[in-house]
Amino acid sequence: MYITKLNKNEMEPFKASPCQQGHDAEIQQAYWAAMKFPATVKSGQAFIATASQQQKTTSGLSAVPFQSIGPMASVNLLEVQPIETRNGQLHILLEGNIATAQPCELSVHSFKKTTDVPCKVSTQKKPCVPESGSKVPLGTRQQYVSCFFAECLKTCRTVNEAIHKALVEEQSVYDRCGSKKTYLHFAVKTLKNLRDHGQLSNSTSSSGAESIKSEEVFTDGGLYELLEDYLLTEEQLNENNFPQPNPEKNGSAILPGVVKTAGYDAFKRVCCRCGQVYAITSSGQHRRKEECSYHSGRVLEQRVPGGMEKCYSCCGGIVGSAGCQTAKLHVHDGRRNKLEGFMKTLTKSPRLDGNYGVYALDCEMCYTTHGTELTRVTVVDAKLQVVYDTFVKPDGKVVDYDIRLSAAAEDDLKNTTTSLRDVQAVLLNLFSADTILIGHSLENNLFALKLIHGRVVDTSVLFPHRLGLPHKRPLSSLMADYLRRIRQGDVGGHNSREDAIACMELILWKVKGNNKTRKQ
Repeated sequence: MYITKLNKNEMEPFKASPCQQGHDAEIQQAYWAAMKFPATVKSGQAFIATASQQQKTTSGLSAVPFQSIGPMASVNLLEVQPIETRNGQLHILLEGNIATAQPCELSVHSFKKTTDVPCKVSTQKKPCVPESGSKVPLGTRQQYVSCFFAECLKTCRTVNEAIHKALVEEQSVYDRCGSKKTYLHFAVKTLKNLRDHGQLSNSTSSSGAESIKSEEVFTDGGLYELLEDYLLTEEQLNENNFPQPNPEKNGSAILPGVVKTAGYDAFKRVCCRCGQVYAITSSGQHRRKEECSYHSGRVLEQRVPGGMEKCYSCCGGIVGSAGCQTAKLHVHDGRRNKLEGFMKTLTKSPRLDGNYGVYALDCEMCYTTHGTELTRVTVVDAKLQVVYDTFVKPDGKVVDYDIRLSAAAEDDLKNTTTSLRDVQAVLLNLFSADTILIGHSLENNLFALKLIHGRVVDTSVLFPHRLGLPHKRPLSSLMADYLRRIRQGDVGGHNSREDAIACMELILWKVKGNNKTRKQ
């Protein structure tokens, strides 16, 4: 962009036609809509230069190269709006704090001929983050919500839908963070997922090829045979703490990774979130109401000057620091209690095709006076069809509906009569001891179902963490990397149906890729 000074004799005042003047009200309305949000810098755009009261001069008017095909527009000094140009100049008349832009005609000898470019005035809406706490600066939040909005526009049908989705994604990132550092970590990760999702949606070659349909690739018997290579070994079942039958007592289970203390006290529990010991009554109720301050993230090791340091993934705080989240009461998971009421899948006569069934399952849970109890279970077959999905009424009194464990609320369970025993009866009829079950960290689901089963394909083991156990990649990360999809449960809470389908899709993706490699 260049600026030249012209004598007054070289300029002729611009006179808008009656038709153009009739559009002044519309242009003014579009201007106020565009002024609400910062403008995007693009190549070929000219920016209106402004000056303060001290920079006014009386020597003459300055002219800036400007492409104009429309009527007069005014621009506030505090906001700079991009305007595309056409043959002509923009004369800036400084009056008070307002710069008035007027296209005018020029002498033929003033400038060289330029290429005609159509003018476009953007009045598009953009999302705005509401004021909140000081955990993350508002400017940083606004920057990332704008980036989310730009990516959401590529996949959403309307601007309002893109704005809503961008705000929801940003709020989800903000709710999970405890500091600016963790906010930036989650924000960058979310932006990457949105970009990958947009590229996948815009690809014209075969966007449907990424969505694997099992009926087009495998028969039921063929998939069952291929999955034999992915089953967890006995050693892997023990390493991942899958419930095993107790040889000393029928209907009881043992957890290989849980070591019970010698002095077990029936009236004391250890909070599984903060580690505090708290007292309970004979019915499992809290003797005192104590607030629980805890870290929801995993313990990670990072390299620092002088060695390694352990910190929490949720807020970046070092191990031993005060919790970044609070809850009304302490809770326990029930893993140190007497593990009774477990059922083992039964051996059944084989089918003619040798297929005992392949199913993916996922559960939602909540914290009760008995520990973690089942609130919902979903079973999906190899064709991604939901076979069984029901809410379950817990036996104990609910202490905390943790959104990380379940999206179920009190209203969902109010009229539910299905018990854990009812669910076990259905699943024992549907499964056999030879059925292959698929899930992510399936040991937690089987523990909630109080079910013992040995033929398991676990996505947390099949797609391991680079640091190995006890580290495990979250399902949302696997969905983003391999399915190119964002896990909606991160926003509205854990959804068993979504997770069960995602686990089956991950396994189908893995088997399909390895099967192609074998054929080559």
